[in-house]
Amino acid sequence: MPDLSINFAGIRAPNPFWLASAPPTNSGYQVSKAFEYGWGGAVWKTIGPPVLNISNRYGGLSIGSQRLLAINNVELISDRPLEVNLREIAEVKRLWPDRAVIVSAMVDALPEAWRDIVMKIEDTGADGIELNYGCPQGMSERGMGAAVGQVPEMCELNTQWVTSITRLPVIVKLTPNITHIVEPAHAALKGGANALSLINTINSVMSVNLDTLMVTPNIGGRGTHGGYAGPAVKPIALNLLTELMTDAGVLRSGVPICGMGGIVTWKDAAEFMLLGASAVQICTAVMHYGYRIVEDMIDGLSNWMEDKGFETIYDFSGKSLEQFSTFGQLDLSYQAVARIDPDKCIQCNLCYVACNDTAHQCIDLYSPDGLRVDPGFDPRVSGKQVADSRSTPVVREPDCVGCALCANVCPVDGCIEMVSVPSGRESVTWDQLSAERPLVTQDWSAMEAYRKEAGIEIH
Repeated sequence: MPDLSINFAGIRAPNPFWLASAPPTNSGYQVSKAFEYGWGGAVWKTIGPPVLNISNRYGGLSIGSQRLLAINNVELISDRPLEVNLREIAEVKRLWPDRAVIVSAMVDALPEAWRDIVMKIEDTGADGIELNYGCPQGMSERGMGAAVGQVPEMCELNTQWVTSITRLPVIVKLTPNITHIVEPAHAALKGGANALSLINTINSVMSVNLDTLMVTPNIGGRGTHGGYAGPAVKPIALNLLTELMTDAGVLRSGVPICGMGGIVTWKDAAEFMLLGASAVQICTAVMHYGYRIVEDMIDGLSNWMEDKGFETIYDFSGKSLEQFSTFGQLDLSYQAVARIDPDKCIQCNLCYVACNDTAHQCIDLYSPDGLRVDPGFDPRVSGKQVADSRSTPVVREPDCVGCALCANVCPVDGCIEMVSVPSGRESVTWDQLSAERPLVTQDWSAMEAYRKEAGIEIH
């Protein structure tokens, strides 16, 4: 069987699935219960200065029957007394010596404040410290959280205060609420960080209630911005992870990265690992489905690794990065077209509507007797376009630009596939074109002449 164990900056765990610093790691009872189900580690809910939390802390994004596609929270760090948290951290670590117990911390940007809390964390026997530089609400207004993570100089300074006084591995948790995440990452590394984790929550306003006109969540008649997380943020998290894993400075450092943001299944976790993460943290999915989801994560990842021939996490961590490039390095001659499987088509005609209204008008409708259908406009429905429900969509491949919109709107898996076809053009990238024929990339007349020469038709 594959070995799921990891050594993350000196922190050992039986598997890469860790609970993120959040409500699921708020107490010793919760973390112990999570470990019983098989979680490899937990990052304790952030400890620090006194806070008071509020009611109506969460707002959820639901679309149709799909609940909690994202969550917005205005919750602060732990509101339990510091000494209670420290006592429970020590107890959990004593009971679960083989699990990773990391303590998330956030204090005022003062060396004495960091020294005080770091010494207390060390006394618990915890395996590591995660510096929370990402909290976007409540604490950032007090000069902590994102207020540190958004200023590289502060990120470096605060990290250095911690790494200079502790023997524990120090993980810096980065905020996504910044123009270029590489800059605070470099700052954390200059400050001596042993590892990085990302992403923290994204600043957001979840919604406005159209009946009451109130911002959601409603806290006694007022609303505020909060942190956005859950499945909907995964593409953003993967992009920011890739920014770090393709940066020369981060690569030279060799520090491991813990990925998080929208992970619900083992497949999500595997994607983060393929892009360079060697551990992952999960929160919203646990809040939605409970601790037991880790059982499927462990089984699913293990089975996939066995099928692929991967013996350890490190055999595939970062394996997909070699495919990643900039737009300027992509092959402009590559061509794909959409093909619709008539046996799977349910004749909903969503592909036709999407292509005809918002793409390149290269899908036609055909009646059961093989005649091309012109849907026209029916004045009885206020001029809206109507199509025969029995009509079958067919792609005109010579006109298809391969945008893949139809494949993405199709409700039937595998009904529309994007198929590679010969373009008849020599391979060339935008960077090559810019270097070899710069006028083509600067002047529209030259571009038109080039398209005619290359046989590229824009319709």
